[in-house]
Parts: sequence; C-alpha cells; structure tokens
Amino acid sequence: MNAVASIPHPGRALHDPRPIDWAAVAHDLAGLNLITAPGTRKRLSRDFHWYSPILTAQLADRVADLVVKVGTEDDVRQVCATAAKWKLPLTVRAGGTGNYGQCVPMENGLVMDVTSMCRVLDMGAGWVRAQAGACLRDIELAVAETGQALRMWPSTWHVATLGGFIAGGFGGIGSFRHGILRDPGNMLRARVMTVEREPRIIELEGDEIQKVQHAFGTNGVILDVTVALSPAVEWRHCTALFPTYRGVLDFAQAACRPDIDLFLLSTVEARFSPYYTSMGARFPPDRHAAFTMVSPGTLPAFRALVAAHGGHISVAGTEAELLAEGLPPAYECAYNHTTLQALKVDKSWTYLQVAYAQPFDPAVVQRHLDIFGDDVLQHQDFSLAGGEHGTFGILLVRWKGIEHQYEVMREIESQGGCQIFNPHVVTIEDGGMKAIDSQQIDFKKRSDPMGLMNPGKTRGWHLDMATER
Repeated sequence: MNAVASIPHPGRALHDPRPIDWAAVAHDLAGLNLITAPGTRKRLSRDFHWYSPILTAQLADRVADLVVKVGTEDDVRQVCATAAKWKLPLTVRAGGTGNYGQCVPMENGLVMDVTSMCRVLDMGAGWVRAQAGACLRDIELAVAETGQALRMWPSTWHVATLGGFIAGGFGGIGSFRHGILRDPGNMLRARVMTVEREPRIIELEGDEIQKVQHAFGTNGVILDVTVALSPAVEWRHCTALFPTYRGVLDFAQAACRPDIDLFLLSTVEARFSPYYTSMGARFPPDRHAAFTMVSPGTLPAFRALVAAHGGHISVAGTEAELLAEGLPPAYECAYNHTTLQALKVDKSWTYLQVAYAQPFDPAVVQRHLDIFGDDVLQHQDFSLAGGEHGTFGILLVRWKGIEHQYEVMREIESQGGCQIFNPHVVTIEDGGMKAIDSQQIDFKKRSDPMGLMNPGKTRGWHLDMATER
C-alpha cells in the first residue's frame, strides 16, 4: 500500500479529471502481483518502438501508473473489473517485441502483464490451444512431440507470445507457405474477456477472430487462442548468394512455384553483410543474399534454380547444424530481424515497411536503389496473402530527421504502386490499414464499452461512443 502511494504522480481516470485514489485501487487488486517501482514500471511500459526515432521521442514519458502481473483468468477478471470501476486506462502486454508502441500506455493508467499465462492448454490433429502469454517457441516445442508445427511465427519467437502475435502481428516466418494470419484456416478460435464492471468472456471462431486480430489490444483481453498446425518438417536453412541484387530478386520470383516447398524466402542486398557479423565468408560484402527455409524433398530443385540464376549456396543445413557452426538460422536474417541486426552495429538506421504492387516488378526496387543510394538499403520478404504471392519490403533508412524520412516515403509511394506501412505512428489506421476497421470498432463497443483499452491506438473510437463517461 505504501509503495502504491509513492507513485510520483496521481494519475487520473479516463474521461474524468479527478485524481485516482491509488490506495483504493490497490485494495481492489488485493492478492495480485502489483509492480510500483519506477524503473520496472518504465521497462514494462515499453516495446521495440525504439526502432523508430520518432516514436522514441513521442513515447518517452508514457509510463504506467501501476503494472499488474496476472496468472489466471480470475486475475484478469479482477483487473478488468477494477479498471472499469475506476475508469482506468488499461494496456495489455506480453513479450513486448512489437515495433509500433502497441503496448505503450498512451494515457498511463494500468498495464496488465499476461506473460505468466503461458500454458499450452490442449492440442489435437491440426490444432493447438494455448494461453495468450505462451511463448511461440515453447508452443512449437510442445507440438513437436506430436509431429506437428506452427504454421507461422515472428522472427522474435523466442520471446514473442501467441496473444501478442494475434493482437499485433500480420504474418511472419511461414507466411510464404501458409499466408498471413488472417487468411482462412490459420486462426481457429479465441476467447476474449471484456472490460466492464462485471467482465464477460466472448468466444470467437474463424473469421470472427479478425475482430481482435491486429487490433493492438484495443477491444478485449485475449485469454487464449487456438491456431492451426501443419505436419512438422525439418527445414533446411539455406543462404544463396548472387552477384547482383536484381539477380536475387529474379531468383526469388522464380522460386514462387509449386514444386519448390519453402517456409521462408527473404532477400537482402550486399550492404547488409557487415551487420551479419557471424556469417563471415558465408555472406561476403560483394554478394547479395537470399535466406530461405527449404523442405528436404525439394532441395535438389532449389539448388538447380539457384545455379540457373547464376548463384551459389553458401549455407545449407538444419537449424541445429547451423547453430553448432555459430551461424544464425535463416529466420534471424529475415523480416524485422534484419533491422535488429543493423541496429546492433549502427544506431543511425531506422526502417520503413513497403507493400509492392503485384505482380511484383523488380525494376521498382532497382529504381529505388538508384534514387536513394546509401540512404536506403533494400530487403524484401516474399509471402502468400489472400492466396496470391505478395512481396513486402522492410527497408533500412538512414536517419536524417523526420522531414527526410517522409520524403523517402513520398518518393516510394509515387512509383510502381508501392504502399507504405508506416512504422513511425502508433495508430492502427495510420500504420498501414489506411481505413478504420468497422467490425473492430463495433466489437469494441461490446467488449470495451467505456473505451478504456489502449486509448490513443485507434482513430475509429471517439469519446462519444462510450456508454459510460
């Protein structure tokens, strides 16, 4: 109680100017693990938004008034009821590996940490059900005992959780084979708790899960999720090197064919080489690279395709074999891990996300190489989306200030049907959706009728929508 009273600012209820009686709030949260130490509250109010200098500055002073760690559904119910009683802003967090400030509390208030809700609850042929705080790598290890595997996961899966992936993710490793998260058959069922004085549990199935998928935790607390599984494959992690980046992209397009079974296909230009410090001669600075995960049965066809495009394979092995040689698995050379690798060496980079018009034209990337020079480094990921092959870029951009960043964005969007998914904003819509998702807002009216959840992260919710103020 005394620790709560020591919080350095009084806080306030959402839509209510009166100070909060934090001692009374602590009484309502009795029995739960309350975190009041300033340093720990700050750490648990952060994610990987530091990839963006813009968000780093914008979110610097956003810190929870109180962090609550929960381990059971009853704990969650107690927190949700308390938030509703006091009209406290409530932000849910787990592994905190998101890049867009999804779990940063814009209005301070409560942060609820669900990482202790980490059990794999059940599994069967083609599916697994796990709690929201379950680490994706741990789920993979559990289902491996049945000869199955997750269909997709982020490159940070050693830390990232199932609930966080559903609430903030789009696709990831495995999307080349299985599409993005919201494609049919990937998400099967979710259980969500409402934020009300008497919280309820709502069950969503199939396409209904899109009401909370990529909603940034703005419309209900995800308790557990059932996702699809596929038969396990011992993928071969391969690095293929080419003399030109255009050659890498031409190869990647040619690899999008049914007789080559890939789980991952990502390309990076030679200027990334210094950031992959453990690869040495396996990724030299005069060669451009494709990082892939290939099924053993189609490895001969893959090798032939690499050779036909003037490339050669410098790495080929299982994940265990690569790790034994001190080499990174292919998935740590793809998606936003490329940005992380660069930032470990050189803090002057930030990044942009791009969706390219389909069918993909590599000439668009070549034009960007010519226009931007050393200010922008190219990296493309190849994926299925809606049953069609798509190409996405996660580009390294030299940080030269906000104006330069937006000049680069405008130039990219002016050519070849490119669309920017802006990682330097906190709202769902401005980051890439470009439009308000009405079904997510309608669901928020049911699941968060006071508008307490992660305020400031969606432009679709307005104060006058709240049923109580």
